[in-house]
Amino acid sequence: MRVRGLTKRYGEVRAVRGIDLSIHPGEVYAILGPNGAGKSTTVEILEGYRRRDGGEVSVLGTDPGRPTRRWRSRLGIVLQTASDAAELTVRETVRHFAAYYPDPRDPDEVLAQVGLAGKAGSRVRRLSGGQRRRVDVALGIIGRPEILFLDEPTTGFDPEARRRFWALVRSLAGDGTTIVLTTHYLDEVEALADRVSVIAAGRVVAEGPPGTLGGRAAAMTEITWTEDGAPRTLATGDPTRTVVELAARFGGEIPGLTVTRPTLEDVYLRLIKGVRDE
Repeated sequence: MRVRGLTKRYGEVRAVRGIDLSIHPGEVYAILGPNGAGKSTTVEILEGYRRRDGGEVSVLGTDPGRPTRRWRSRLGIVLQTASDAAELTVRETVRHFAAYYPDPRDPDEVLAQVGLAGKAGSRVRRLSGGQRRRVDVALGIIGRPEILFLDEPTTGFDPEARRRFWALVRSLAGDGTTIVLTTHYLDEVEALADRVSVIAAGRVVAEGPPGTLGGRAAAMTEITWTEDGAPRTLATGDPTRTVVELAARFGGEIPGLTVTRPTLEDVYLRLIKGVRDE
């Protein structure tokens, strides 16, 4: 997937201002940004739902501005909100959507993967919000997509269901599926993403692996301990050496020791802070 110079306006509002992206096959790629940053517009253009004003976009070798039925069958999309056939059972819903694809996965296998095997005979309207969300995910993967777009996929999931879903995403990526993920759960990004783009005010302000995004790997680490009855704090770029020196000073255990590295959330908030529309 390749994007160069992508732009989009809504009247006088420049929602997307020259975004460049390169997403590799089999990669889990997360797109982060505050509300109104342009990330949803960007993803909708990639999905073929919205037309761009400028730039070049290629998804699976096709311009999504001129989509074909065959091209759409190669995509899986889990929208943030989705309507459903409330009177159908879960199994009937998934089987119905499977018929739209040339080589669908087995519906019962998919239901097991998203944790709905026990609800296969239940009507969709009787499901909880989290269970309905799992139906959305099942419909997104039933067609064996080459690229899967996930928009806030685990909203409403309990912790166990989230971990099971993460395992599913890793399995799909391991089989060669490209995953494009938008989420506000930064622990989800940390657990799943190979690379991350942060979009603010219609531009990419940082890109890279979660562990090094925005200089995170080289950022100062905060070490706190207790000495002479008072807390002490030191910011250092060499935390291992500092801890070794403290251990030698105290002859072993360091009282009240904590070592705090910048989290992905810390870096994300720093990157978007102060970014404003022109």
